[in-house]
Amino acid sequence: MRQVTGGKIGRVKKKRVSLLTNLVLSLVLYEKVTTTLAKAKLALPIMERLTHRAKTNNLQTKQYLMKRLFSNQLLVKKLMKEIAPRYTKKTGGYLRIIKLQPRPGDRAKMARIEFV
Repeated sequence: MRQVTGGKIGRVKKKRVSLLTNLVLSLVLYEKVTTTLAKAKLALPIMERLTHRAKTNNLQTKQYLMKRLFSNQLLVKKLMKEIAPRYTKKTGGYLRIIKLQPRPGDRAKMARIEFV
């Protein structure tokens, strides 16, 4: 995904892009994901952008989403037909990050990112 900006989260670029892409795909599929706080903060603007684009239902938007979501028609359909119509009157703030208890093993800050 070209829009990946922000922190490096201890990975080289290819692995960071792959991680964030998979996080976004899981977020569309399950509508909430539990991950570390740093990863959630990096995935939030990417998913906000995709949700905002999905609100306009035309061919150009569908092609854009197909490119970003690896031509997964199931996810594109879910984003355009189920998720985006919920937010027709909102101009932003489609997702929220809820901070959770630290992970027991290494005390990493955990968070849940979900649709509002």
